[in-house]
Amino acid sequence: MAGIESSARLAPDPPATGYLNAMHSMPSNLKSFVLPNTWVGPGRLIAGSALFWALSAAVLFIVAPGLETFGRLLVFAECVGMTMVACVLLLRHSRQFPQLRPLVRWLLTGLIAIPTGYIVGHQIAFVLLGEPMRMVGHDHISLVPIVFTVLVGGLGLHYFATREQLSNEAAARSDAQRLAAESQLRLLRAQLEPHMLFNTLANLRSLLREDSAQAELMIDQLITYLRSALAASRTESTTLSGEFTQLRAYLDIMSLRMGPRLAYRLELPAALEEVRVPPMLLQPLVENAIKHGVEPKVGPGRIEVIARAAGAGVEITVIDSGLGMRQDLASIDSAEPQSKSYGLQHVRERLRAVYGANASLSLHARVPSGVCAVVSIPS
Repeated sequence: MAGIESSARLAPDPPATGYLNAMHSMPSNLKSFVLPNTWVGPGRLIAGSALFWALSAAVLFIVAPGLETFGRLLVFAECVGMTMVACVLLLRHSRQFPQLRPLVRWLLTGLIAIPTGYIVGHQIAFVLLGEPMRMVGHDHISLVPIVFTVLVGGLGLHYFATREQLSNEAAARSDAQRLAAESQLRLLRAQLEPHMLFNTLANLRSLLREDSAQAELMIDQLITYLRSALAASRTESTTLSGEFTQLRAYLDIMSLRMGPRLAYRLELPAALEEVRVPPMLLQPLVENAIKHGVEPKVGPGRIEVIARAAGAGVEITVIDSGLGMRQDLASIDSAEPQSKSYGLQHVRERLRAVYGANASLSLHARVPSGVCAVVSIPS
């Protein structure tokens, strides 16, 4: 879809779509019991646990010299540790465990995994060493390895519990940021759409008397715009094709209102039409370009919205030939919230909430006049 001018016909509206991340639909008690991100994957978990218990065997060898040879201690420590890890994983995948409170869940995990790991792990070690299996402490009981296993196992479980808590807090913050961004989107619509509707209806009233064909065209574009806005309010993501369809309807309405003072071009390659983005992400940039750039300028103005592939992502450029960059927009990339442009600040915060540090919004002054806004998102 290259070089679409204002006279181009509108594509059908895209249907509303689902969530960006399937994790949002997962029950909170299940989502809070997933493995910490650092240990996702059996390879990392096994390698990390093996290293942890090898270091534990070395510490026990130094603290209690003469207890066993280091090689023998290493075999017992690894068997106990791996059995304990297997026990924890089995408990985590049971149906009842994720529904328990975190404190109760981790206490039960320790009460089950540590004794099981100690007893079963010793039997596995006897087999690996070619010795007959026997009850631990049958000949004599040494409290040193028992206490050491409890301490090391408890330390390992405390580490995982802490990582889980931090992961849950990070997920809660992410959800809060996402909800805040969606609330801001609804607030932005509440601020912008009535103003636009009132002006558009006022223009319609004049056009009905002067040019019924233009009035009919404006009604068609208004219907398309409102349908897209309604679909955007019911979903957390849309396609670039749907986003450009809504922009085209909006710009058609504005060009009918402003006449020859506004021309525009939308360029969306076919390969990028299905790329998913947050709904109404680009409209605040286009509205700012009209309100602060083209509309107050004497003479005709032009707006271009161009999407292109850039590395591992997508770069969307909004260009206007208006008055140029205002002083209060120069620091839009900073973390300071004092920018007077709510729309631009809203776009930046939504990018941060959805993509984190992988997306950005930058503004550049154009020569001889105008502003270029560049949105970079991962594909």
